[in-house]
Formats: sequence, C-alpha cells, structure tokens
Amino acid sequence: MAIAYGADYNPEQWPRETWAEDMRLMREAGVNRVTVGIFSWALLEPEEGRFEFGWFDELLDLLAANGIEACLATPTASPPPWFAATYPEAVMVDAGGRQLTHGSRQGFDPSSDVYLAKALAVTEQLACRYSAHPALALWHIHNEYGCHNARSYTKAATAKFRMWLRERYGDLDGLNAAWGTAFWSQTYSAWDQVYAPLPTPTMPNPGLVLDWKRYCSWRLKQNYLAEAAVIGRYSDKPMTTNFLTGAHENTDLWEFSGAVDIVSTDHYLEGEDPHVNLGFAADYARSLGNGRPWILMETSTSAVNWQGRNRAKAPREMLRNSLAYFARGADAIMFFQWRASKQGAEKWHSGMVPHAGTDSKIWREVCELGTRLGELAEVEGSRVDADTAILWDFPNRWAQEHETRPTDEFTAQGIFNVYYAALWRARLTVDVAEPEGDLSKYKFVVVPAIYLMSRKGAQNLRRFVDGGGTVLVTPYSGIADETDTVYLGGYPGAFRDVVGVRSEEFYPLIGGRVELASGGHGTIWSEAAEPTGAEVRDTYADGSPAWLVNRFGQGTAHYLTTFPDDATLDRIVAAAAADAGVAPVAEAPLGVEVVRRAHEDGRSWLFCINHTDADAKVKSSKSVVDVPAGEVVVHRERKDAQH
Repeated sequence: MAIAYGADYNPEQWPRETWAEDMRLMREAGVNRVTVGIFSWALLEPEEGRFEFGWFDELLDLLAANGIEACLATPTASPPPWFAATYPEAVMVDAGGRQLTHGSRQGFDPSSDVYLAKALAVTEQLACRYSAHPALALWHIHNEYGCHNARSYTKAATAKFRMWLRERYGDLDGLNAAWGTAFWSQTYSAWDQVYAPLPTPTMPNPGLVLDWKRYCSWRLKQNYLAEAAVIGRYSDKPMTTNFLTGAHENTDLWEFSGAVDIVSTDHYLEGEDPHVNLGFAADYARSLGNGRPWILMETSTSAVNWQGRNRAKAPREMLRNSLAYFARGADAIMFFQWRASKQGAEKWHSGMVPHAGTDSKIWREVCELGTRLGELAEVEGSRVDADTAILWDFPNRWAQEHETRPTDEFTAQGIFNVYYAALWRARLTVDVAEPEGDLSKYKFVVVPAIYLMSRKGAQNLRRFVDGGGTVLVTPYSGIADETDTVYLGGYPGAFRDVVGVRSEEFYPLIGGRVELASGGHGTIWSEAAEPTGAEVRDTYADGSPAWLVNRFGQGTAHYLTTFPDDATLDRIVAAAAADAGVAPVAEAPLGVEVVRRAHEDGRSWLFCINHTDADAKVKSSKSVVDVPAGEVVVHRERKDAQH
C-alpha cells in the first residue's frame, strides 16, 4: 500500500480552470489523498435548509478520476453567517461574559442544541449523498475540537454543566465535598446556584474551575459522537477528527481517543527546539492509538500565519520534519493546505503550492518528499516500540493553571517539555502515557510535575514500581487527588512510601538557584525533605537532599527536590535509565534523531535524522549509517538484527 500524502484542498477559493491544474500538479508531487469540505458549510448550505452540492459532486468526481482519495470532512467547525444571524443565542460567550459575533470561525456554543441540530443536518446530507462515492476513503468529523471555542459561557452551557455535575456527584453533598465549599462560605443548597466560572471578585473555587474544564472537554466529545452516529447509519468508512497533540490544552485527548477509528493530529512547530516539540506531538499521537500508525492531518510546508513571527522553514527542514513524523509512526503526511490562499485570515500560511508557484524551494521539496514516501511504501503499517514512558494528564494541567499555586515560575506543560527534551537527548524511544493507564509494557516511567495524581493513578504507579519498574519523579508531583484535595501528612503525599521521602514544606526559588554538591545547580524549586528509606545521591550546598533513590518492592524510584540544569538532568536520566535497563536505539551525536520502525515479520528501518550542520555517523547493533548534515537517511536493517 502507499503512504497517504496530501493536504487540505479548498478549491472553492479558486476558479474552475485552476482545478484541472491542481490535478496535474498533485500527480506530479505524488499526492494521493486530500481533505475536502472542512470550511465549506456556507457554500454547501447557502441558506438554512437549502443545499447546493453540484460543485462538490464535480470536485469528488474529479478526484476519483485522477486516483486521489478524499478524506471527506463535515464542515461543522465553521457555521455560515446565516447561523449567527438567525440563532444569536447559539453563538459563544467568552470567559469575560462577552457575546461574540460571526466573522471568524468556531464561534458557536458547543452546548447549544440548535447548533448540534444544524450540524447534524448538514452531516446527514453529506453522509447520505457521498457514502458510496468511489473517492471516499475516510471521514474527517469537524475540525480541531476545542481550538478556539472549547469553553463557551452561555446559559445553555451552564444548564448542561449542572446536569453533568449531577451525573458526576449524584447530589449537592457530593459536590460540596468535592469542591471544599466549606471554605469562603461557598456551600451550595440548590443546583441553580451553580454557574460556569465567569469573572469573580477574587480567586474562584479551584474545584469548580477544574470540573468546568472537564465538562467542556466532555461536551466536545459528545458532539463528535453525535456526528459519528449519523455518518455510521450510511457509511462503513473509518472516522476520525484532527487532535492537537503539541501544546494544546482544551480537550482531554485520553478521553477522546477511544471515540475515533484512527488517531489523527495537527501539529505546527513550536519552541526553541521545534524538532523536539515535534517528537512529543508525534509520540503522543502514536500513544493515543496504543501504538498503531496514525495520521498527520495537518502541518505546514513552511511559515504559519498565527505565530508571533512568521518564521519560514530553512531548506530541507520540511523534509526533516515530515520524515520525523513518519519515523514516529505516522502513515499519512498531510499539510494545511494545498494552495496558499491569496485572501483571508490565513493568506500568510504556507501551502504545498506557495504564492511563488512551482519555481520555489517549497515545491521542489514537496515533490521530493512525495518521491521519498513512495519509495518507503513498505514501511506502511509498521510500529514503533518503546520501553520508556512519560506521564501526561489534562486534569493535572488544568489544576495547575489555577492562579493559586506555590509559584508561577513554571507550568505543567513547561516542566513536561524539559523532561521530554532530556529523554529526546538521551535518544530513548518514548511513549506518552496517562497516570491511570497500562504501564506494564514499560521499564522506565518519568513523572514530570504530575501535581494532580488521582488515587487510582497513585496505586497504578505503586504497582509499577513494586513489580520491578523504575520511576523518575520530579518536584510538585503527587500533591493532590482527583478533586484537587491535598494529600495530608507531607509531600509527595500520593506516593511518599514509593519514593522513600517526606517533604514538610516547599521553598520556591524566587528568581534564584541552589548549588548542588555534584557541581550543577537547581532552579525554581527546593524542598525541606528528609529520606525515610531513600539513599541520597546529591545534595544542595547546605547538605539538604536534592536527588534521592529508593528501592521499593522489586523496583526503584528516583526523586528530585529541585529542577536541575540540563547537564545534571541528563546524568540523572542516564542513571535512572541504567537502573531500568533501557538503552538508546543507537549511538549518535547530539542533535541526531534516531527512531526504529518495525513490522511483526522482522523487517525494520532505522530513521536517522540529522538536525545539525555537521555530517554524522549512527551506530546500531548491526550497522553504521552515515548521515549528511541536515539530511535524513532511512536504513533498512537485516531481519536478523538484534534490537
């Protein structure tokens, strides 16, 4: 089979004569799949209840005639102007209580019954008309759930939030206990006293805010399930929606991932080391599907329009990025969008066909990538195996976003990024795992500031270590349970016995640092900690413990009381990995990414991606691979290679 390759295709932006040219260029580039219809609601239903499909029929027939698959999207992420004009109560209200208007996208209220009814109506029209179309390969429901309107504060949202809370807690006694409403005279005596967390004079109740975020994520999933149920009455093709696995935080993807037939994600480069952020997004997408191949539904060929600086990708960077997604398990590489728009809010977002046309760096790399993916077709369906995991949890992030916390000098996402980067530098193949998920396949688990650790999650981690696993636990982990209630008796209360440490107080380092006996230093955080069985491996200059190691059951727990510098962290990760018995896929210089994909029949490929400006050698157990500066080499390994 072929690796799927293509982009969002929006031919409605262009005259008909451009469509034929698009087909020719797609064949030239090796494009074999496009996503159509995402932002087409206003043209498919120009007036409420009046549908026009002639142009869309022509489009799908054209794709079929040219051997190009359609990933057919429902257009429900962007209602047309008539929707807001007719149903203003179904348009979102923001966190400040402002009623928003039409003129962008995703301005609807996800809790609105009117919105859902109109979304299901257009979805049914599409499913009924195109379920047997020869171009149809899969369904793409909605677009980037939660990207711009995850939390709408309408009356409808408040009413449904109350219903969700009654289902979760049963009665007001359960709600009051979970939210700790005895504090500040907040005890509720009737359900109609509960509101979505609009602005208050001072700090809002943390339990209320956390559950509101949980509800809003749940609501988006219900809308997906409703559209999927309609499509399922007409079609047996797989269904998906494009997650956002980079740093997006509005939708609990662990909860959502079980609803899709195949995981797909959008990802755009972020951060100072964007290829590391790419690694996280790709590893997370793979992990959401339990290791199965996944779809990269959107990325950019070069610049994007919505970041602070419109950074164009350097020569070969797009190729490195695309093959890095592929290395980490993607079986489809797709972009937003096919042609860079000449009008509209995203006209400065790059496309496969840029404003400059085909005489351009972007187009030449687009064609080269199509050729390389065609040559790598045998890799399709293979998997990436990891024996290391790093924990990530949305309620934990949401709880840490509350303004009441020991320090505002770090965020949950920021600390996660630091520890994922350390694993990336160590060239360990990593899955992203949820605290309550199955950890049995792993030898080494990193716990990066998982402040909100449910009782079930704490027991899960305890079983993992007791059974022989190794953990590395950072500060500010295991502090509160699933209701954001602090575990009493000293920190980290969720698993003090596992780490063999008791801290009685936090000492955030306000803009300062602590020197370590090993020669490194710690920043942001320190603790008044004492070992209760753990061995001290490193200390602050005053002798207080900084790094401790505890034997628990058959396993080992490493615990840190500060956030060390990168060099010190790399030493600690190496020591913990050695305890766990995990090793890099191959030896390579810093900045060279190495990932293995393998089929069950023993065929395997070593992806060597050189992000540096120097030639490099990658040494695995059975081969030495030369990787030129800035290039990607995919080495087919012998079946008898020892992994």
